[in-house]
Amino acid sequence: MHLPSFIARRYLFSKAHRNVINIISIVSAVAIGIGCMALIIILSVYNGFDNLVESAYNSYIPDYVIEPAKGKTIFLSDEGVKAAVKELQEGLAVESGGRDAGSAVCIYPVLEETVYVQYDVVQSIARIKGVPSGYDSLKRLQDNIVDGDFELSFGDLPRAVVEEGLAISLMLRPQFSTPLEIYLPSRTEDISLIMPQSSLLSRDIRPSGIIQLSSTDDKGIIYVPVDIARELMEYGEKECTKIEVFVENGADANGGVSEFKGSRKAKAAVSKARKALGESCVLKDRYQQNETVYKMMRAEKFAIYMILLFVVAIISVNLLSSLSMLIIEKKEDIGTYRAMGMNDSTIRKTFLLHGWLVCISGALVGIIVGLILCWIQHRWGVIPLPGNFLVNSYPIEVKLTDVLLALVSVAAVGFVMAYIPTRSIREG
Repeated sequence: MHLPSFIARRYLFSKAHRNVINIISIVSAVAIGIGCMALIIILSVYNGFDNLVESAYNSYIPDYVIEPAKGKTIFLSDEGVKAAVKELQEGLAVESGGRDAGSAVCIYPVLEETVYVQYDVVQSIARIKGVPSGYDSLKRLQDNIVDGDFELSFGDLPRAVVEEGLAISLMLRPQFSTPLEIYLPSRTEDISLIMPQSSLLSRDIRPSGIIQLSSTDDKGIIYVPVDIARELMEYGEKECTKIEVFVENGADANGGVSEFKGSRKAKAAVSKARKALGESCVLKDRYQQNETVYKMMRAEKFAIYMILLFVVAIISVNLLSSLSMLIIEKKEDIGTYRAMGMNDSTIRKTFLLHGWLVCISGALVGIIVGLILCWIQHRWGVIPLPGNFLVNSYPIEVKLTDVLLALVSVAAVGFVMAYIPTRSIREG
């Protein structure tokens, strides 16, 4: 039998008498439990919101993007680019279920440029995105259409898909017959001071649909056929501004933006593609495409965790005071322990274990209650989310890492608060 832990449990659970020290200890345990419960609930809510944001971003963005490291264009005839595309095509196709499933990996060279647009009498600055045939068949993009269809051609006639915010500002609807006018200055001709309009390239195109995009980088975007974009931007057939890679069966080297998991084959393919590109281009995964957003979400979660942990530390001061009072009250017991041959180190360990047991018991109860409340919210959505949002109630996702982090952090704080008063036990 471990004597210090036996005595500590006796002090904690003894029913011989209840005095103010026992009441303070109970209050300390309850307060620590409430702090742990708040940690679990709030961190789980943040996880839920993070998942909502990630799902909104990941619902349409490509799994990988190849962008030029310098300049604006990528040459598809470049040997490094061709080797990288081949590695991604074969490596991710294996991840999708074998080389025969390569059609699940869709690789599209696209052209992007900032343009001036006019719809009826309304003007705005926008960004065209020229995409090749087959791009409009991607399910993840079709699922984000809020009006009309994601169609880039109607027979031989080109069509455009407009981002929702831009469509609202232009008062544009796919059902209207008014064409969207796109203007872009020529790259090859000098601007005429007498007739500036003569150096503008223009094209009229009718919208077929309106798409909802969550990323701020995609606000004001217009999807058009790549031939239209190439004509306006005056690029050759082997030039593009970036290459987008979609894995329709969900196979990617990360296995999720924030988890950084995946098969060795997919990771090897991405690694080989990066080496093939060298310094001329960069290969970005979904996390790197929206790195600022994800870093901000993690920083917010870390900040709220530190604030709540600081609150728990303040609450734990009650534990320090109750343990100090217990040591004063048990002076006779301490003398008895010494007479029995117990040294000061063992006595200090006894009271340290007592204080730590108060902290741990409160933390465990708080975590259990927090998990139960999280399950209730996840199951029934008891607390509604005000305003017009993607979900009707506060989203919840409990992560084991958060539970362990809360338990370890509170246990560490409780250990420090219990250790401070035990230093007063000296030879007397």
